[in-house]
Amino acid sequence: MKIISWNINGIRAVLKKGFLETLKKERADFLCLQEIKIDNKAISEQVFNFPEYIEFWNPADRRGYSGTAILAREGLKVEYLPRLKWDDEGRIQVLDIGKYYLVNIYFPNANHELSRLGFKIGFNDKLLKYLKRLEQKKPIIVCGDYNVAHEAIDLARPKQNVGSPGFTDEERGWMSKFLKNGFVDVFRYQHPDEAKYSWWSYRANARIKNIGWRIDYFCVSAKMIKQVKRSFIKNEILGSDHCPVGIEIK
Repeated sequence: MKIISWNINGIRAVLKKGFLETLKKERADFLCLQEIKIDNKAISEQVFNFPEYIEFWNPADRRGYSGTAILAREGLKVEYLPRLKWDDEGRIQVLDIGKYYLVNIYFPNANHELSRLGFKIGFNDKLLKYLKRLEQKKPIIVCGDYNVAHEAIDLARPKQNVGSPGFTDEERGWMSKFLKNGFVDVFRYQHPDEAKYSWWSYRANARIKNIGWRIDYFCVSAKMIKQVKRSFIKNEILGSDHCPVGIEIK
């Protein structure tokens, strides 16, 4: 089973940049998308025709902002759980995929002046409590744009970015707490010393120079880590300021 997560920075924009070709080439069983930037009205008016996939959409109440989506290969037995009442920004999706829950999340950004740092930590704490309740039923796979570089190895210029959004003590501390609560960062578990990134600023040719951050993760319940065959970061795939990340499960 192959699962891919990708912050696409706008579904309509990425469709113009080879998204369908990537979808066909990768042949993932599940593709979890973040920052779809499309509302319910626009979704209902546009026929996407994703080949061989069933679509699950979770747009934000605010038009053109945030939002998540999951594409599941046709024929797979899945159950889509209802949207959480407190998730008005379309950030959380849960899909029952049989042995596991697949959770697709677009974590809040602290913003440049850290104006949403308090909101982010509060959201994350509420989310963690929800995930631990969910995990009582079966192991969970939590993927998405976490909007944090956990350790110095997870960004190209850690010293210059201490205290910056995504690399504050508060955000990194929460990520540590999350992992201590029984979750495993799959890429770091399988690649402990590899510096590889999933997001690059549009400024100063950051992607060409590979001045990036690893802020997109797959984390899984510790009890299922041995079932993960491999993890990967597809930094050769363009179309967004993020690249796809993924795992394969035995």
